Amino acid sequence: MKPIVQIKSISEINRFVKGVTKHPLVAVVDFSKLDEHIDEDIRVSCDFYSIMFKNYCANKIRYGRQTYDFQEGSLVCIAPRLVLTMDSEIEKKDDMIGWGLFFHPDLVRGTSLGDKMKDYTFFSYETAEALHLSEKEKQTLFDCILKIQTELEENIDNHSQTLIVSNIELLLNYCSRYYGRQFITRKNSNKDVVSQVKTLLKEYFTTDGLSDKGLPTVKYLAEMVHLSPNYLSDLLKKETGMNTQDHIHYFLIEEAKNILLNSDASVSEIAYALGFEYPQYFSKLFKQKTGTTPQEFRNLN
Repeated sequence: MKPIVQIKSISEINRFVKGVTKHPLVAVVDFSKLDEHIDEDIRVSCDFYSIMFKNYCANKIRYGRQTYDFQEGSLVCIAPRLVLTMDSEIEKKDDMIGWGLFFHPDLVRGTSLGDKMKDYTFFSYETAEALHLSEKEKQTLFDCILKIQTELEENIDNHSQTLIVSNIELLLNYCSRYYGRQFITRKNSNKDVVSQVKTLLKEYFTTDGLSDKGLPTVKYLAEMVHLSPNYLSDLLKKETGMNTQDHIHYFLIEEAKNILLNSDASVSEIAYALGFEYPQYFSKLFKQKTGTTPQEFRNLN
């Protein structure tokens, strides 16, 4: 396995792409002007946020076993410290267009955007869940990039950070809107995922061995439907109003109700059977979701 190339600063990414550092915490790169050839596959991890758009296939990248080739004008957002594998395969085209925006967490730390970064869950999506853009959407995002690039050409002053950060936030908000549109246009395939999740949970809670397996996790369900945890939660939220954890709790409580009404097992025994390590956590969750304790529910019914 190839060693990981750790890129810790914006100046390092500029050296990596043979660019000029104009700001210590943010950079815009024009991919169409770069020599795309990489002699061998490399693994890269950056200490900053990366947003990349290409309309051509060059230097494919992978998260784990997932591959993404930037075809059809797609955009991918990558959180700090995620490891990417960049392949040396290249397919050039005449109208190569592409850009990358890279910004260090320190740029937005202490700003209103810094507080919101956790809400942009698409930074933790898999590459196969990239954002596919219309021509109008591409231009809107590119306009944001041009504004950031123009500001980087100016001398740094007291207004620089505010203006750069506000344009980054504008771009991210557009990405949120476009992902919302993408969830809608993929409604049929999304319904298949919702159905798969419900089937998986139903089978999980109705098979023996829960006490040994423990409760199902968001990560487990995401792996079973071949999506990233954040993408799955956002998809389920758009389609059903409940995220992945909400679905797990719903099926858990429904199974708990069935056991409470159809067995003489104690609340503690039921908690252990459902995969809880501590019965008091089961009772607390049950009351939170139903308004009654498990014993009160049993007595009322």
